[in-house]
Amino acid sequence: GKKASKPKTEAAASREGSKKAAVLELLRRKEGATMAEIAKATGWQNHSIRGFISGQLTKKMGLVVESTKNEAGGRSYRIAK
Repeated sequence: GKKASKPKTEAAASREGSKKAAVLELLRRKEGATMAEIAKATGWQNHSIRGFISGQLTKKMGLVVESTKNEAGGRSYRIAK
């Protein structure tokens, strides 16, 4: 069956909040998270992910986010302790 829909603004806000929490959780792992993993968790495009990391996490929250490339050239991000 269909779930009762919340008012749009509230639902969107909580969804964004939970996505932010999901990204933070991924980035806090010792191996960090790849763009692909973050995209899968959020449904965001790469440019949105980069903007979120630099804007929300680095500037707003003051976190230090390390970006590393693996041998395959894939980029992963993690929150530096």
